[in-house]
Amino acid sequence: MNTIIAFDNFLIYLRLHKGRSPKTLEQYAFHIWRLIRWLEPRWTKRLPEWLNHFFFLPKKSELSIDKRSIIRDLISIFPAVIESVKKEDIDAWRLELSDSGLSAKTVNAHIITIRSWLKYLKKEQIACLDPTTLDLMRVQDREVTFLTGDEIERYFTVIPRESIQWKRDYAISECIYSTGLRISELTALNRQDVNFDTLEFAVRGKWGKLRVVYLTEQASLAIQAYLEARSDHFDPLFIRHNYSESDINSSLLSDDSIRLSRFHITNMVKTYGLQASILKNMHAHTLRHSFATTLLTNWADIRIIQELLGHASITTTQVYTHVTNPKLKEAHQKYHK
Repeated sequence: MNTIIAFDNFLIYLRLHKGRSPKTLEQYAFHIWRLIRWLEPRWTKRLPEWLNHFFFLPKKSELSIDKRSIIRDLISIFPAVIESVKKEDIDAWRLELSDSGLSAKTVNAHIITIRSWLKYLKKEQIACLDPTTLDLMRVQDREVTFLTGDEIERYFTVIPRESIQWKRDYAISECIYSTGLRISELTALNRQDVNFDTLEFAVRGKWGKLRVVYLTEQASLAIQAYLEARSDHFDPLFIRHNYSESDINSSLLSDDSIRLSRFHITNMVKTYGLQASILKNMHAHTLRHSFATTLLTNWADIRIIQELLGHASITTTQVYTHVTNPKLKEAHQKYHK
């Protein structure tokens, strides 16, 4: 089977049968397209620039494109068949990715995508490389940045609450620390998602997995105080407030354009961390990590924490046990005199 056809069929399978999110589809497409172009280096330089983004076009593209016609053209440009791709090819491609400066984690992400692609092709009874022959590179243990109890108190104390922006920032911080949400999950929240009576709501995380998270009373009050200060009609739970009031009912503003970005929240966490004199490399997930470590240090079951964080594997959650286990320090103090 031609690699382009195998590629396109896989993306259709992910979208229709697996229900993958647009962001996941974009990442898979980017990784596989990168491999296909590497397999056919003679033709890559001849491609028009827009074609490099063909498989990443949004569903409602303004471009009028006859996709089938372009697929046929690409097949003639990239004649390689998936059956001809060998393990030596993938290893050479992996080495080139690594030599280009990509981290081992990023290179592994590419290989994981290729393994998923090959696994799908095997399932469709298409002859191809055995995905189990592709091993991942060894990576350093994941570094977890979390706040201590004292740092948590300083962080929340430093956030003012007079303006609507400050009320929002405080509510966002309380929400993440209370629920352990990923930043992408937080930015996707709408007003109607949150049940303030039961202090809980459902969130759809990675791979479309649904889980229930819980608000503390303090987080609930902070979010409600922010919502009461708003006079707009927008659905997103957290929005930017640097828009003109005269545009509030115009077509210039929409739920998508007014919704906060991950970048904004990351900068917000960093800013308040600096103001609180926290000398750590704070980032978007610092409050999520702090949620997990707070539960662990208070002896919550690791399986419960896994469920609350939405981790598919307990191995991912166990990274927190290495940085929060008080028995390690107790043993050191007891036996190392």
